[in-house]
Amino acid sequence: MAGPLPNEQLQTFKEVLQNQGPAAAAAQINAFLEEQDNIPLHIAVTGDTGSGKSTFVNAFRGIDNMDEHAAPTGCVETTMKVESYPHPQYPNVTLWDLPGICTPNFPADKYLQLVGFERFDFFIIISKDRFRQNDVKLALKIQTMGKKFYFVRSKIDNNMRDAKRSQKKFNAEDTLKKIRDDCITGLENQGIRSPQVFPVSSFDLHLYDFHLLIETLETELPVHKRDALLLTMPNVSLRIINKKKETLRSKVMYNAALSALGAAIPVPGLSVAVDLPMLVARAKEYKECFGLDPSHW
Repeated sequence: MAGPLPNEQLQTFKEVLQNQGPAAAAAQINAFLEEQDNIPLHIAVTGDTGSGKSTFVNAFRGIDNMDEHAAPTGCVETTMKVESYPHPQYPNVTLWDLPGICTPNFPADKYLQLVGFERFDFFIIISKDRFRQNDVKLALKIQTMGKKFYFVRSKIDNNMRDAKRSQKKFNAEDTLKKIRDDCITGLENQGIRSPQVFPVSSFDLHLYDFHLLIETLETELPVHKRDALLLTMPNVSLRIINKKKETLRSKVMYNAALSALGAAIPVPGLSVAVDLPMLVARAKEYKECFGLDPSHW
């Protein structure tokens, strides 16, 4: 369930301040900020062997395949069980790397039960070429259970490169549209209602349809989960950066109120004790969020 709107939340804090005093209001604002920072978001990623799902999990989290916290990748099935990969800066957001459907320990008829279907906010189904029967089976099961799912056509950079070599009059936009439309038509013919397909290169997220995937997720997620998604996104487009800025800016009023309340409480040194850790923590968050931390370069 979505939380109260900003004006409603501020009115609540105002009433607490008037009725219970600065200390109670400061405690409630602090609790609210902590709650906002810990809203869980669970994203399931699945696909056949070699589809690039583990590489996608890593790219989505803003790390490369060589990172010590990366999901293992390879041309054979490297995901033998359900594995969770929290975002390195925002551990409340977790990507789950799922074994492919119909792998030995995950038969199609029990797949959703075995992977823990209920915990996921939405599913991303990945294929490196045409979506297979197993992908469709999974999508149909998810569809009947009322959860969201999205198709990612991975390794699209390989297809674009091959098309450029083989076509005399190569047009990138036309080629991308044809691949996308072919996938949509194939899925519709197999019973998927209004499939959403996003051609993506995990090595070049700023190209192709990754930004459209993020815009769609942002639109379709519950309001209270959108900020959790946006803050974890790689900085691959100006729109994502501006959205992050809006999200972080919306928290400034609460931090400012917390600082002001700390100054209003007549306890020597309390304002400094409140301000310094908060300022340091927020500055660190902003640097990491916008990719400005040199340790991550």
